[in-house]
Order: sequence, then C-alpha cells, then structure tokens
Amino acid sequence: MEQYQLNAEVETLKKQRNAIILAHNYQIEEIQNIADFTGDSFALAQKAAEVEEPVIIFCGVHFMAESAKILAPEKTVILPVKEAGCPLADMVDAEGVRKMKKEYPNAAVVAYVNTSASVKAEVDICCTSSNAVQVVESLPNQQIIFLPDKNLGQYIASQTDKEIIIWEGYCITHHRVSVEELDKVRAANPGALVAVHPECQPEIVAKADYVGGTSGIARFARETKAKTIIIGTEMGMLHPLRKENPDKAFYLLSPHLICPDMKKINLIRVLESLKNMEPRIEVPEGIARRAKKSLERMLEIK
Repeated sequence: MEQYQLNAEVETLKKQRNAIILAHNYQIEEIQNIADFTGDSFALAQKAAEVEEPVIIFCGVHFMAESAKILAPEKTVILPVKEAGCPLADMVDAEGVRKMKKEYPNAAVVAYVNTSASVKAEVDICCTSSNAVQVVESLPNQQIIFLPDKNLGQYIASQTDKEIIIWEGYCITHHRVSVEELDKVRAANPGALVAVHPECQPEIVAKADYVGGTSGIARFARETKAKTIIIGTEMGMLHPLRKENPDKAFYLLSPHLICPDMKKINLIRVLESLKNMEPRIEVPEGIARRAKKSLERMLEIK
C-alpha cells in the first residue's frame, strides 16, 4: 500500500475511533508527520494528561505509554508495537530502588521518566532531561538518589551543590558516542555548534556548546545565529529541527545515534492498532496510584 493510502486510512480510522496520535521526537518521519502532537517525554506526559479524546495511540516506547495511562487512567492507551521497550528503563527495578532507599534513608529519590511504572511507584518525584536540574533543586533534601541514567546524573551533579547518589544505568544509544567522533565532525564542519543530550558521556557533554533534552535542543536551534549545528541525540530529532529551521544545516554527531526500539513503529503498525484497538497498555491500580503522584509532582515543577 502506498504511503498516501496508509495516511488516508489512518486518518479515517482515527476519526472513527475518536483517537489522538502522540509521537516522540525520535519516531520515524512518517509517524511524526501523521501525529497530532509530537514532543519530548515531558511534553507528551503533559499532553496525555490533558487530551479529551478517549483513545491515545502512543508512538514511543513502553515506559512513555505507561506514563500516559497512569496520567489518563480513563483513556484507552495503545502502543502500536508492544515490544518497543527501553534498555535504560530495564536497568533498574523496584526491588533495587527499595534497597537503595534503605541504604540512604535521608535521601529523596528522583527517577528519570525512562523507568517502569513499578519503579515510579517507589520514588518521590520523576523528571525528564529538560527539567531534571529544576526537579532536584525543588527538593528540600541535600542528598538525592538519582536513577537510572548515570550520565544524566553526573550532569545534574555538575549543576547543583546537592549530593547526587547515582544509579549505574545508561542509554545504550547516547552512551556509545565517542570523543573521536565529535572531534571528527567538528573538523569537518568548522564553525559549527554542537548540541548534545545529557545522556551522552561527560566527556562529550564537556565539549558541547549546548546541553539539554530534545525540547531544549529545539529551542537552541531556533535561537542560535549559527547556521550549522551538530546534533548529539537520536537521529529522529533531525526531522523536526530541519522542518522548523529550513535555513540551517543539521548534522548527526554519530551514526550510532539510532534507537532501535523507537524505530519499531511504522504506519502499518499504527493502522493495525487502530483497527484492532490493541495492544493496550494497562497498569495495576496500586502501582498506578503511587506512580501517578511522582509524575504529577514532576508536572507541577515550572
């Protein structure tokens, strides 16, 4: 089936189901183009809590769809590919969090949204890469357990006077970017600025002109006078950047910046999910209730 036919069928079924399509910035272009709303994990969490439509087709990965269901429990939340997971989220579990809390009884626990619902249920507050420092600074505790991304944790530690106790997880996509790659791309594009995600290793972050989540990178790209920008986050981000800034050139920092799980969803899977209303995301009520508190506290941080 041609893409325009797929698009038309998706639009028709979406109206019939009274559904909304939410897509992360790392999704493939075809998904971003057909989505009703695209954004980073923070913006998508906000949107999920606000939408009026009874059905949410969530084009992202499992922990994001879980968060949408937690924030909008009355909605039907569908993840077109149930196997779209997150290796980083899998690096921490609820039992591990409980053990760490016992080890540091005076610490507040901050969980990156890249975690399961069962982990979110064990923490004080969640954060995204865009508001992580603000979240940490908002807490009265001097000692903060941050999980699961050690690179984001180290970045937070560099931006605050608080003691950050860091879980040893990492995003396999961002973590494998090397300094050699950065130096090579800079040499090939003299005068270009480098914007990277804080999930990159500290030596990459230290060499960047800008560090932030995808919404921050988008804002930086809009506001900078530079005409060439090297992007150090998942390749899907290039599409919205180029769309919004047609007069600027964007290059990927590393060919390794591809998240296989984010690329599992395509138009055919979206169409199938609208036809079958599956696979649905469900979160046990007890876990959802506790996890919702940590997400809502995050959304309250301005």
